Amino acid sequence: MAETSKQLLPEQEIELLDRLKKRFVKHMERHPDLNWEPIAQKLEANPDKLWSLYEMERTGGEPDVVGYDEQTGSYLFVDCSEESPKGRRSVCYDDEALHSRKEHKPKASAVGMAEEMGIELLTEEEYRELQKLGSFDNKSSSWVQTPERIRQLGGALFCDRRYETVFVYHNGAESYYAARGFRGLLRV
Repeated sequence: MAETSKQLLPEQEIELLDRLKKRFVKHMERHPDLNWEPIAQKLEANPDKLWSLYEMERTGGEPDVVGYDEQTGSYLFVDCSEESPKGRRSVCYDDEALHSRKEHKPKASAVGMAEEMGIELLTEEEYRELQKLGSFDNKSSSWVQTPERIRQLGGALFCDRRYETVFVYHNGAESYYAARGFRGLLRV
């Protein structure tokens, strides 16, 4: 696959759909009222969404369906890896923060990577909803969408789960750590 084309080869598409279906069936507790066939049909009709899911998978996110938005008719895929996806760690919050660093710049920003992948960072509320489906980020943490007023002051928010509780913290947006990445949301 050429990185710029955002198109999957037929064999990549088949492999990805098979992997997503197996994960869907294995974790029915995340989507008890949903069936795979309409989801697969929607994915096959939207190759750009399949490419985004491929990128989520490639970077370690283990995306799975966590709900259905009746207002928009969209299935909601979220990174369900036990820890923050490994291929998306050691990133600062956004491109503004990335460009503000004079030394020791991280490879990328969470917001920038999400945009390139065609996904959204989770909001704090979405992160808390995800935690109702399992126990995630017990050793890592994930950047979440940050309110503009906090971001204008140089901060950004991240979440994790410790002591069976979800915590929300703040940090300078330009900071980055080996155990902090981000989880994404894709609407299909």
